[in-house]
Amino acid sequence: MTDLSNLVGKMRKIADAQADKAEAEKAAENGQPVYDGKIRNAEDKARFKEIRGVLARNKITRGISPEKLRIILEELGPTYIKLGQIMSMHSDILPKRYCDELSKLNFDVPPMPFSEVIDIIEESYGGPFTDVFEWIDEKTLGSASIAQVHRARLNENCANGKGRDVIIKVQRKGVFEIMSRDISLLHRLVKLMPPVGDLKNIVDLDMILDEMWGVAREEMDFLKEACNIAEFKSNNKDIKYVDCPDMYIEYTTDKVLVMEYVGGCSIDDVEYLTSHGYDLDEIGQKYANSFIKQVMDDGFFHADPHPGNVKICEGKIVWIDMGMMGRLSDRDRRLMVRGVRSIAMHDIQATVNAVLDLGDVQGAPDREKLYVEVKNFLDQYGSISFGSLDIAAALQCLMDIMKENGIALPHGMTMLCRGLAHVQGVLATISPDINMIQIATSRITDDFIQNLDIREEFTKYSRAFYRAADRGIEIPALTSQVMKEYLAGQSKVNININPSKEFDELIYSSIRNMVIGLGVAALLIASSVMCTTSMEPRIFGIPVLGAVGFSFAMIVSGFLILRNIGLKILARRRRRRK
Repeated sequence: MTDLSNLVGKMRKIADAQADKAEAEKAAENGQPVYDGKIRNAEDKARFKEIRGVLARNKITRGISPEKLRIILEELGPTYIKLGQIMSMHSDILPKRYCDELSKLNFDVPPMPFSEVIDIIEESYGGPFTDVFEWIDEKTLGSASIAQVHRARLNENCANGKGRDVIIKVQRKGVFEIMSRDISLLHRLVKLMPPVGDLKNIVDLDMILDEMWGVAREEMDFLKEACNIAEFKSNNKDIKYVDCPDMYIEYTTDKVLVMEYVGGCSIDDVEYLTSHGYDLDEIGQKYANSFIKQVMDDGFFHADPHPGNVKICEGKIVWIDMGMMGRLSDRDRRLMVRGVRSIAMHDIQATVNAVLDLGDVQGAPDREKLYVEVKNFLDQYGSISFGSLDIAAALQCLMDIMKENGIALPHGMTMLCRGLAHVQGVLATISPDINMIQIATSRITDDFIQNLDIREEFTKYSRAFYRAADRGIEIPALTSQVMKEYLAGQSKVNININPSKEFDELIYSSIRNMVIGLGVAALLIASSVMCTTSMEPRIFGIPVLGAVGFSFAMIVSGFLILRNIGLKILARRRRRRK
C-alpha cells in the first residue's frame, strides 16, 4: 500500500508538471498571458455574462428557494449539476429542503464524441491507444459531468492482464479548467449578491464553494481514486463475499483510469437476482454488514453506495466507483459508538456530551437549549422499536439539532449520513425486514466483549468507588452546617435565571409596547382636554394643537398594529420552514 501511494504521488507530480508546461506552451502560442498558472481571456467574461444572465432570469435578488437553486444549476450546465450533487451531500451546511431538492438533479449528460475519448487516451499515454488496447467499444456504459466509461480489451502483448476485458474511465476534456474558472466566477458573484433571500442569510456561500471545489478536485483526480481502490481492496481482502475491481495502475493516469470489467447486475435488480437463485435476505445482510464494517472497523467507507455503484457478480458484492470516499478518525468512531450507547440507554446528558465532543462548537454552547432539544430527540426516537426506526431520519434530526446550536459535524460524518440513507433505501428494496441498527448494535456489543479488559475495568470502577466514598464521608458534616445556618437565619439561596432568547425578546417587546401605549393614551387625554378649551388657532372647530395630538396618536397606533401583523406573518413563515 505504501509503495502504491509513493508511485501514485510520483505520477501525480509528473502529470501536474506536464499539465503546467502544456498550458504555458498553449498560452504562448495564442499570445495569451498566464497569471498564477491560469489563463484569463475573453472566455471568462463571456462565461461570467452567461452566469449573470441565468441568475438575473431566475430573479435571484428576490431570494433563492430550493426549486430555484436546482433550476439555476440545471441551466448552467453539467459542471454545475456536479456541484449540485456534491452540495446535496452536505446537509450539515445546507438546510435539508435544499439537499432534498438538489438530489433530484439529472446527472446523466450527453457523452463526448468518441474521437475526443481517443484523443484524451492517446494524449495521456503519449502514443496510439492500440499499443495498450485491442479495441474500445464506442458505446458508453455511462456518461456523467466529469467522466464517461467505455468497455475495452487489453492487448495480448500487455504484461499485466493481457487479453482481459476492462473498463476505461475517461475524464472529460477541459473539465478541470472549466470547473476551476466557474468556481472562481461564482466567488465573484457571491460577493456581488445582495443580502436578500433565504440561502445567503443561512449559510456562508464562499465556504460552500470551497468545500465543493475540494471534493470535485478529489473526484477528478483518477490517481486518488486508484489509491482508494487499493486501500479498499486491502481492507476487505479477508472478506470472501466482498470485492472491488482489480486496477491496472500501469495504464492509469490522472485522466484515464483502467480497471477490471465487472459483469453481473445492480444490487437492487430483484428480478435478475431471484431468477439466478440468489437469497435476497442473505444479500441484504451481507451488504449491511459490509458497510458497517467499513465504518466501524476501517473508518474508510464508500460515500455514495447507491445501487449503480454496488453490483452482484459471481456470488460477491462488488463495490465500484470510488471517487467519493468518506473517512472517520479513531476518535470520531469512538465518540460515535459512545453516542449510540447513550442513545440506546436514553442517557440525555451522555448524549449531549457526545454531541459536543464529536462536533466543532462555534462559540460558547447553550447547554440548556441543547439538553432540551436532545431530550425531545430521545423522546421521539428512543422509544421506537429497532424494526420501525428510520435511521436516516433520526440522523438528519440530530444533525439539525447540531446545526441550530452552532455545532459543525466532521466532514466524514456528513458523508456517512448520506451513505446510510442509500444503504437503507437498497435494503428497503431487496430485504425490508433487515434493520441496520440491530446489526450495528450487535457489532458494537461483540467488539466491546472482545476488547473487554477485566483488570482495566476493575481498576476504573474501583477508583470511581473510592472517589465516591471519600466524598460521601463529608456529607453528614455539610448537612449539619447547612442546618445550623438555617436555624440561625443565616442561610442564603442564590437563584440564577437564564431566560431564553425568545423569552428576552417577548419581555422586551411587551415593555416597549406598554410604554408606547401609555404615551399614546396620555397624548389622547391631553388632546381631548385641549379640545374643551378656547385655545387659538383652531381648525375644523378644534384647537390645532389638539388636532396634531390626535393625528400623531392615530399614526403611532396604526404603525403598531401593522408592525404586529407583520411580525406574526414572519413568525408563521419561520415555523413553516422549520
